[in-house]
Amino acid sequence: MYNPKPTSRFILFSLVLLLLLSFLSPSISSELDLSDEDGDDVEALEELIALDEQEDSQQQNAESEFVSKAQRIVLELNNDNTKRAIDGNEYVLVLGYAPWCVRSAELMPKFAEAATALKELGSPLLMAKIDAERYPKIASTLDIKGFPTLLLFVNGTSQPYTGGFSAEELVIWARKKTGVPVIRISSDAEASQFLNKYSMFVVGLFDKSEGPDYNEFTKAAKMDNEIQFVETSNAEIAKHLFPNFKPTNLFLGLVKSEPEKYSEYEGTFSTEGILQFLDDNKFPLITVLTELNAARVYSSSNKLQVLIIAEPDDFKKNVEPLQDVARKFKSQIMFIFVDIREDNLAKPFLTMFGLEESKDSVVISFNYRSNLKYLLESDATPTSIEDFCSGLLSGSVSPYYKSQPIPDNKNMSILTVVGKTFDELIMNSPENILLEIYTPWCITCETTSKQMEKLAKHFKGLANLIFARIDASLNEHPNLQVDDYPTLLFYSADDKTKPIQFPTKSSAKDLAALINKNLKAHDPEIRDEL
Repeated sequence: MYNPKPTSRFILFSLVLLLLLSFLSPSISSELDLSDEDGDDVEALEELIALDEQEDSQQQNAESEFVSKAQRIVLELNNDNTKRAIDGNEYVLVLGYAPWCVRSAELMPKFAEAATALKELGSPLLMAKIDAERYPKIASTLDIKGFPTLLLFVNGTSQPYTGGFSAEELVIWARKKTGVPVIRISSDAEASQFLNKYSMFVVGLFDKSEGPDYNEFTKAAKMDNEIQFVETSNAEIAKHLFPNFKPTNLFLGLVKSEPEKYSEYEGTFSTEGILQFLDDNKFPLITVLTELNAARVYSSSNKLQVLIIAEPDDFKKNVEPLQDVARKFKSQIMFIFVDIREDNLAKPFLTMFGLEESKDSVVISFNYRSNLKYLLESDATPTSIEDFCSGLLSGSVSPYYKSQPIPDNKNMSILTVVGKTFDELIMNSPENILLEIYTPWCITCETTSKQMEKLAKHFKGLANLIFARIDASLNEHPNLQVDDYPTLLFYSADDKTKPIQFPTKSSAKDLAALINKNLKAHDPEIRDEL
C-alpha cells in the first residue's frame, strides 16, 4: 500500500486548511483582524509549501536522472548498429521487447539497473535492447520470438538466458557467463560491502584456492546460473558471512534472506552434490509465485509441488505454521503460494481442477514425474495440509480427476458420462459402447454430435449397444487419454481396455457400417443400412 511522503501530507493539510478558511461564513470572517502580521503568516505558509514542492520536484528529478542514466548505458539496437554491436563485442546481452508488453515494461528498469551495476564492476559485457515490434527483421535474425526475450551473444553466437529476473540475478548470471563465477573476499570490509549487495549467496572456506574440493566448488559455481559464489581462506570472514559457521578447515554454506537463512552443506565436495544441495535449499520455505519467477519454479528439480491458492490476507494469518509444515518436508516437497486474485497465475491451475469460480483457499499438488495431480478436499488448515503432504509421500492420497455432477440419464438415447461415472458406464458395462468425446470450444464437434444422434435413433432398441458422450473439458479419467476432439471410441463388450477409434469425418452411413462390422459377431439381426 502506498504511503504519502511527509511533505505531501503537509501540502495536503495546508490546502485543506486554506479551503476551510475560504468557505468560512462572512460573519466569522468579518471578525478576523487581518493585520500585516497575519499577512506575514500566510506568506510564510506559502513559502513552506513552495519549499516542499521544490524538494519533491528535486527528488523526482534525481530519480528520473538516475533512471535516464541507467537506460543510456543500455545500447538501443536498430537496423544500422545491431550487427556491428554483436560482432564487435565479445559479450552482448540483448533484451528483445515490445512496447505494449507488460512483462517487458517490468523487466526494463531491472535490466538498466543491472547494466549500471555491471559497468561499475568493470564487466566487459555490453547490455543492449531492441524494440522487436519496430525492427521485426532484425529481431527475427536474432531469433527473438516472444517478449521479453533475453539472449547472450558470445563472439556472435547466441545462447538463451537462464537466470532470474531481478537486477541482482541478472548481474550474477552475467558475471558467471563472462568469467567471474566466484568472488574472493579477503577482509571484513569486503565482506560487509558484499553483504550489502547480495541477498543470497554460497560461501566456501578453503585453505588454498586449489585442490579437488576447490575444483568441484568452482565447477558448481560455473554450472549454477542463479546464485553468487564467494570464497575465503579466513575463518573469521567466513563467520562474518555465515554467523552459524563452526570452526573447520573446509566449509560450504548457503545464505538467503528467508526464515531458513543459513543452510550448511554436509555432503562430500562434488559438483553434483553441491548443485543438488542448492536446488533443495535455494527457494524459500514457501515460494510466492510471480510471472517473473514462474519459469524457475516450474523447472525446479523438486517435481512434487504443493500450491496454496488463497487470498494474501488468509495466507499471512497462517504463514508461520505453514512454514513449519514446509520445513518438515524440505527437499521432498516444494511449497508455493499463489494469489487467487491474480487470474494469470491462479486461474490456469483452478481450471485444471474445475474450480475456476472458487473464492475459498484451495490446496493442490502436482507430481511432474508421474504427471498426476491431487486436491486437498477438506478445509485448508496447517494440520490438514501436513496430513495431505504425508499422504502424497506415502501414496495414500488418490490422484484427482475432474468430474461434473452425476447426471440423470433416465430415458436418454445418448447417455451423458462424467468422470465419476466413467468406470460404471464405460469400463464395467457389459454392453458395446460408442463414446463421443467432445469439448465446448471444438469447432467440428457439433457435426459429430448430429451424426451420433442419427446413429442413436437408427440403432434404437438394440440391447447390446449404448451411445454415450463426455465433455473432456470438464471430466477426466485415467483410461481416457485423448488429445484431439471430437473423438469417437468404440468399446467392445469383449475388451474395454482397447477401444477402436472411428473416423469422425465419415458419414452417418459409413459409421453405421463400422458399428455393424464390430457388432455382427454378437448379434446377427443387426440392420445393415440407415
